[in-house]
Amino acid sequence: MITPFRIDVPQTDIDDLADRLSRTRWPDEVVGAGWDYGFPLARLKELAEYWRTGYDWRGHEAALNELPQFTTEIDGQNVHFVHVRSPRPDAIALVLTHGWPGSFLEFLDVIEPLARDFHLVIPSIPGYGFSGPTHERGWDVVRIARAWAELMRRLGYERYGAQGGDFGAGISLALGAVAPGQVVGVHVNYLPTRPDPAADVELSESDEARLDKLRQLMANRPPYQALQALTPQTIGYALTDSPVGQLVWIAERFAQWTDPRSPVSDERMLTDVSLYWLTATAASSARLHHDTPRRIEPCPVPVGVAVFAHDITQSVRPLAERLYDIRHWSEFERGGHFAAMEVPDLLAEDVREFFLTRIEHDDR
Repeated sequence: MITPFRIDVPQTDIDDLADRLSRTRWPDEVVGAGWDYGFPLARLKELAEYWRTGYDWRGHEAALNELPQFTTEIDGQNVHFVHVRSPRPDAIALVLTHGWPGSFLEFLDVIEPLARDFHLVIPSIPGYGFSGPTHERGWDVVRIARAWAELMRRLGYERYGAQGGDFGAGISLALGAVAPGQVVGVHVNYLPTRPDPAADVELSESDEARLDKLRQLMANRPPYQALQALTPQTIGYALTDSPVGQLVWIAERFAQWTDPRSPVSDERMLTDVSLYWLTATAASSARLHHDTPRRIEPCPVPVGVAVFAHDITQSVRPLAERLYDIRHWSEFERGGHFAAMEVPDLLAEDVREFFLTRIEHDDR
């Protein structure tokens, strides 16, 4: 059963958020610390005060409720999704999947341009936002991909594409693996390519530089990733109890992973943070880091890749081509990890180009 969904956060939850923010117990800070010890105190106080006194959740809630939203139960789990139909009678569908610490909100600015040519299905990953928390172990990218295949079947789509970044990229590639007869192609804007000494490929200087960056990242695992992968429940207590804790946990990622020339606005970021806070999904969203194994899912369908210069890592094409059937490759000088929010025009056009070319090729 598919049920229409409308966001309606209880006023008591909003009042509780404001009250907690007003009673924040702040740590001290070394004079002139900058970013050397973590997120700067003055900047966090600024964000928290605006969240408490200036940010209007109700206004954003009303705007989000203009989108056609639904829920359904798949594999014992509630799944929330946006479903926008294209006016094109011959349009195929795209399922767009977010990552962490994102949400379905990532795609707000690409809905209008993509819906001209595609039906759009934008789910919230189980454990995230309005899909609510998961209640059992094992919700990894493959299980989520199977849920997406079932969701698309219920919606009546026999052929569709998949797009995503961060965890959304892994889920999209896994969807191509579990439903190759339905998935016409997968487009990703995040595709880590690990160094492979056994690979008999010629790499350019820029390729080697990208691999050096990845080696440094692998040698110095980010603290957030280690905590969420090893002890998601432990960090979940702090993030679910303290709104400032939840705020800084996400705000630090936006600060470090975006292109300084295309930052995500405080307003949009706070809406994303509010979604995590008001649904109390900090711990359940973190479990995806714990439950997803570090293996590459074979994906037999055509793949398109968009590489953004300020992402956490940049893909190396010769290595990617050893693993996937790469049919489309774009490099962009602007944009970072949250491409759909930072440079929606660039991402939407690249997605359109890949899938329309893919469809035309299949129809010949």
